[in-house]
Amino acid sequence: MIGGLILLIFGGNWLLKSAVALSLRLNISKIIIGMTVVSFATSAPELIVSINAAIAGFPDLALGNVIGSNIANLGLVLAIIILMSSVEVRKSFYITDWPMMMAASLMFFAFIFFDGLLERYEGGIMFVFLFIFLVYLLRYQRTAIVDDLPEDDRPLPIYLSVLYLILGCVALWGGSELLVKGAVGLAGHYGVSDRIIGITIVSVGTSIPELAASIIAIIKKEKAISVGNLIGSNIFNLLAVLGITAMITPIEVKDQSLLSNDIFWMLGISFLILPLVFFPKGLRLGWRDGLVLIAAYCIFIYLTFNQ
Repeated sequence: MIGGLILLIFGGNWLLKSAVALSLRLNISKIIIGMTVVSFATSAPELIVSINAAIAGFPDLALGNVIGSNIANLGLVLAIIILMSSVEVRKSFYITDWPMMMAASLMFFAFIFFDGLLERYEGGIMFVFLFIFLVYLLRYQRTAIVDDLPEDDRPLPIYLSVLYLILGCVALWGGSELLVKGAVGLAGHYGVSDRIIGITIVSVGTSIPELAASIIAIIKKEKAISVGNLIGSNIFNLLAVLGITAMITPIEVKDQSLLSNDIFWMLGISFLILPLVFFPKGLRLGWRDGLVLIAAYCIFIYLTFNQ
């Protein structure tokens, strides 16, 4: 677990360097890079864990991992970020980014809630929806987060940008694998169910890359990358991770608590971001909002372990 955390810190730094360099070289806004390149890389652990879990016959672990990761990304990671530094938000954030995250969440809900099964064709629809969204982002790129432009922004040679991207992805993947294996080993020793392992320990473990990349981005004043990474990761987790996993093997819910409890927490915390953007101060996420999100996440974890 310690080795995993070390790899994640280095991986987050390398990935950020690559993302900033790519945004400068390609003249693409940083939130687009955050919602695509960084989000895909930091969602890789969820993808690997979910595919392995579903193929091995542990669908609740695969679903719990994604649902729990989406809750952790907003209730834990975003909360930590805005406790560290407030983030100013522009209107395109709630016109495009937040609605897309909610649309992906509601699509997943509609596909799995009524029959408890995510079919191959439904996974295919989700993946196509992601592709359409990415095309839209790249064609109508815009800045949704007010970014503090640091003076050390400078383009890197393309080979260095690619090298940092590869190193960052590998380090994040390897770090998450080590961290998750250590955490699952400890949880399994105490006889905890697949759903609870997935929704808490594994989901937090696979959200560590988002946390590492986002905190490093905040420290380096790359707020657009940090927030874009979290919104993008939630979209990728649903449309890419579950979409690809379902296309490989249909995902069937075994523990009904995933549908009666966990999925509603995911929808609720995702929706909560919108009013927090407007209150108490308009178009801003600050430390008070961070406290609200942390409190919601703590209540969720407490209720999960005490059902």
